[in-house]
Amino acid sequence: MSADLRCGFAKIDITPPVGVELCGFGPYLRRRSNRVRDPLWARGFAVSGGGGSAVVVSCDLGGTARRIVLRARELFAAATGLPGETLMVLSTHTHSGPTSIDLFGWGEPDAPWLELLPGRIARAATQAWAAREPASLAHGEAPCEGIGQNREYDRDALPIAEVLAPGWRPLKPELTDTVVRALVATATDGRLLGVVSHFGCHPVVCCQETFAIHGDYCGVADSLLEAEHPGAVAMFVQGAQGDVNSSVVHKPEAESLAALDVLARRYADCVGDAMRRARPIAVDAVVGASRGERFARKPWTLARIERDIAAKQALIDAAADTSDWRVRLEVVYLRALTRIAENLRRGDEPSPPIELHGVRLGPVAILASPFETFQAIKNDVVAGAAAPHTWVASFANDSVGYATDRVAAARGGYAEDQVPLMYGFMPYASAHDDLVAGLLRLDADLAARSAPASQAAR
Repeated sequence: MSADLRCGFAKIDITPPVGVELCGFGPYLRRRSNRVRDPLWARGFAVSGGGGSAVVVSCDLGGTARRIVLRARELFAAATGLPGETLMVLSTHTHSGPTSIDLFGWGEPDAPWLELLPGRIARAATQAWAAREPASLAHGEAPCEGIGQNREYDRDALPIAEVLAPGWRPLKPELTDTVVRALVATATDGRLLGVVSHFGCHPVVCCQETFAIHGDYCGVADSLLEAEHPGAVAMFVQGAQGDVNSSVVHKPEAESLAALDVLARRYADCVGDAMRRARPIAVDAVVGASRGERFARKPWTLARIERDIAAKQALIDAAADTSDWRVRLEVVYLRALTRIAENLRRGDEPSPPIELHGVRLGPVAILASPFETFQAIKNDVVAGAAAPHTWVASFANDSVGYATDRVAAARGGYAEDQVPLMYGFMPYASAHDDLVAGLLRLDADLAARSAPASQAAR
């Protein structure tokens, strides 16, 4: 540990009012919440040492739109005097929370709540920064099977009795996260300040037939850990969950809520195991880095898009019943294609830079992007990264859709083609290769900055 390492944690309630639409699962479902099962939180972790600093806030949300992050950074910078880019804003991707990302049809946002959100995120960051005290960090890993399964290459939505049975394991563990990683922060007097856990799996235990607000398995597990360690904050960093669903998914509400407690307990126990296995790490300096990377898009012409708009409009005009989900999906496509066409007519950049954000804490590197990253991409990044412990995080500082692996991209479908349109932009041309290359460049930036800092600390 560095002589001046300091850590702080904080949490701020970001629960929306009951009645907001919940995010996910289909076009214009009008899935309005009817109660709060568990509050939603913005949990902050601040760390400084060796002349460097980083603040990470993880929100129990489906994602955070770029404008929300930029405003939160402005408020954080004004309150602390630190550069706004010191702050990394992550989301757990719960599908039982309000819409806070720019999606057509996947849950209408609540404007008043959205206006309050950047200030609450900034408050979590600012309070975590103010709470820093001398501390040490430890890193641990533990098996974590029975939580998720790969929905692209495995069986999905299996019977609950099968997946909740003791000893159940996914058929494709190599394409599913089976290990939880944890950073444990301890004060000099032995108090647990907080734990940051990292795992990749969609929080979709509760789906389209559920209407309660909560943080899904990861948010509920964080609350369980906090109850077991009074005064400490437990925070979740979402990993490569793009093709990984929770083992329980697409079930009726009563079954989903019962399974939620089981999977949350499983995950909390795995984090506890990682905490017990954790060993101290040396952090000579806290290092952060950010890169703007361009990701190639499919070469759609304005003429092609205008033809698609006309075809979608004709289908909608001929529809007899707007309650048909297929008609509602055509409306999503129509709105998205119309936006893309307007952007092209204005001459807007079809592939604007996307921020990749990293933090290096001794042997641990957090390499974060705003994508929903597929497991094969994560495996390539981890294999090529310089850091001994590499966390590949999703939903950082924005939400920009899926980064599919090469096989899924060739196959096409929901993740490859539909989701980008839901966001209002053209699909990616080579997300696998582009994201691996970008994250490894970020990893090299962190390694280069860590080396001089470590030498100076000695």
